[in-house]
Amino acid sequence: MPRQASAARVKQAAALFHALGDPTRLSLVQRLSSKGPESTAGLSEGAAVSRQAISKHLRVLSDAGLVLSFREGRERIWKLKPNRLQDARAAINHIDALWDEALDRLQAHVEAADS
Repeated sequence: MPRQASAARVKQAAALFHALGDPTRLSLVQRLSSKGPESTAGLSEGAAVSRQAISKHLRVLSDAGLVLSFREGRERIWKLKPNRLQDARAAINHIDALWDEALDRLQAHVEAADS
């Protein structure tokens, strides 16, 4: 894979994991995943932070491509984009494969040194 493509993929994954790395944002993703689309007001109910803070967290999730919003009357409705969660899974699987390769190389090196 060309170095620029790899760097772009790492940058996209970093934004994704940054967005998921905050407990409030992760809670919003979990809520949208389990309950489906919901308004900003609905997502703010029972939250430990203000509605304005929820809106800021939703913008971060939106910038990372995890959620999208649309207007329904006077409300803004937020919806999860599950394909981005699949991107997170793919990034983790890629890192896992790299670690497996590194451990295989280490094992081969240790076994060769013992011979």
